[in-house]
Amino acid sequence: MEENKDRGQNTAQDTLEGAENKTATIEDNAIKNKINQDTSIKNKISIPKIKLNFSSIKSIYENQYKKLLIIPFLILLLAFVQIGYQLAATGDFINRDVSLKGGVTVTVPTEQEINILTLENAVSLEFPNNDIGVKSISRFGSQAGVIVEADISQEESSKLVDAIKKNIGADVKGIDYSVEIVGSSLGASFFRETISALGIAFVFMAIVVFLYFRTFVPSAAVILAAFSNMVVTLAVVNILGVKISAAGIAAVLMLIGYSVDTDILLSTRLLKRKEGTEMERIYGAISTGIVMTSTTLAAVTIGLIFTQSEVIRQIMIILFIGLFADLVNTWIQNVGILRLYLEKKAKKM
Repeated sequence: MEENKDRGQNTAQDTLEGAENKTATIEDNAIKNKINQDTSIKNKISIPKIKLNFSSIKSIYENQYKKLLIIPFLILLLAFVQIGYQLAATGDFINRDVSLKGGVTVTVPTEQEINILTLENAVSLEFPNNDIGVKSISRFGSQAGVIVEADISQEESSKLVDAIKKNIGADVKGIDYSVEIVGSSLGASFFRETISALGIAFVFMAIVVFLYFRTFVPSAAVILAAFSNMVVTLAVVNILGVKISAAGIAAVLMLIGYSVDTDILLSTRLLKRKEGTEMERIYGAISTGIVMTSTTLAAVTIGLIFTQSEVIRQIMIILFIGLFADLVNTWIQNVGILRLYLEKKAKKM
């Protein structure tokens, strides 16, 4: 009887363990099914990932170059629109400072901290019909004075000095301040001469390019790229509200020279050299050109950060903008035009 009793207990225990195992199995299966369902739902609602790797960009650059030409020409069109609006609104296609349109410049060295915006607004109230600009003079990171520019006549210069004196709360006459006066006729004449010099430089550049390549399309592509860089840069400078001085015109001349440099590099590699395929020659030019642009951008950026001169700062701003415009106009616009030229030339042969 004891044996039967033990067997009964063992059987009951086995039955209980089997039920527990079955329950555990059911729970495990339920958890797995839930995980599978969650995974299935995530797969259904997951957003497809867009992979944009270098090979796809390279494929677009090589095969869609005709469509890519829309980008630089659209940018050029928008630049023309901005300059046209600027001309209609102000009568000038750029924001000229006192040195190019005439007026009075007062330089006040002072060690006290002056709020530039507050001073500009206060002086503007004294001359509501004139263009007032205030710049800070810095030395070793601290303010060393201010420069106030106003397109006013010589007779109003004393009034301007009084307005500055009243608003900075200092005896300006006791300070070794300076007043520079440029007559409106002299400023206008100087502006005309600088624009004429810019135009003459552009014409001579075009002549040299035509003499070098002796072919219309490659030469025109180089000139168009340089012209596009200049127009786009001026439009962006207008949007930023930078008032261009004679130094700014000099910066535009520098930009034309740099633009022609990269475009001639491209055209020479692509048209005059014969080793490698067409795209290999283009990529070789891009490699050299990007290195040139990167080093120049690095130098310009350092100049922008550390310079204390407003003249140098303006030159660096124009070059910085122009170098980015040159990347688009050289490696998209000029490349596309030259490839179209070579394509048509190959069909005629």
